[in-house]
Amino acid sequence: MAVCNCFLQAPPLSRFLLPVFSRRAATLSAGYGRLKATVMFSSSVNRAGPLISPVRAEVKRASRKDDEVALASDLQFETPLKIVKYPDPILRAKNKKIGVFDENLKNLVDAMFDIMYKTDGIGLAAPQVGLNVQLMVFNPAGEPGEGEEIVLVNPKIKKYSDKVVPYEEACLSFPGIYGDVVRPQSVKIDAMDITGARFSISLSRLPARIFQHEYDHLEGVLFFDRMTDQVLDSIREQLEALEKKYEEKTGLPSPERVQERQKRKAGVGFGKR
Repeated sequence: MAVCNCFLQAPPLSRFLLPVFSRRAATLSAGYGRLKATVMFSSSVNRAGPLISPVRAEVKRASRKDDEVALASDLQFETPLKIVKYPDPILRAKNKKIGVFDENLKNLVDAMFDIMYKTDGIGLAAPQVGLNVQLMVFNPAGEPGEGEEIVLVNPKIKKYSDKVVPYEEACLSFPGIYGDVVRPQSVKIDAMDITGARFSISLSRLPARIFQHEYDHLEGVLFFDRMTDQVLDSIREQLEALEKKYEEKTGLPSPERVQERQKRKAGVGFGKR
């Protein structure tokens, strides 16, 4: 299996935003050959044919200028956190900006990393643990004590690369489901760290891929929304099985059904070039 060399652009993290940008000052590994097949993103791409259908997303991204600020009640949580599974409507709900940077936020970040590692993930967004706020955590190494633990609050995409690449992704909210998703290879983002300090940084390759996946969660967009018709057809039965499981568990009709999804392109694409 080919190793995917992944790196962070901009100044080295050891001189940039540590310790508030990440919880650990270790250097990112040059490769991720150790990543297991069950982590958030697979380390290989397997396709039966070319990606010929247009990439689309069901949810149009709204302007962040009018985002509501989260109340203290929006950030209340109990441990251990639990992963929210598709098609729970929490995954499609609007996520509020975080305006208070306190001990509770730090504890939430710790709890998110803990459940991420326990479920073999390499990235996690707050709505995936039932909190509709603009917060994500990730570590491309996928192991506690290794790699770099990244925390991003109220992130926004400023620019993205012209070059786009397909990559096989998975998602903790879609257990056992994998599919190719086309995304820009690099992005430039604005965000806040866990203390509320603002910063900008450029991400490339795997870190950029993880960020975009988690950023989609903050926008109510799920990874299968960006799949081609060909790829979506390969996982349609698995999605329908999750919808049925939700109905059996809750006694409620599924809030969405993949078979009824309209085929349309994303309203605003990925962001600014």
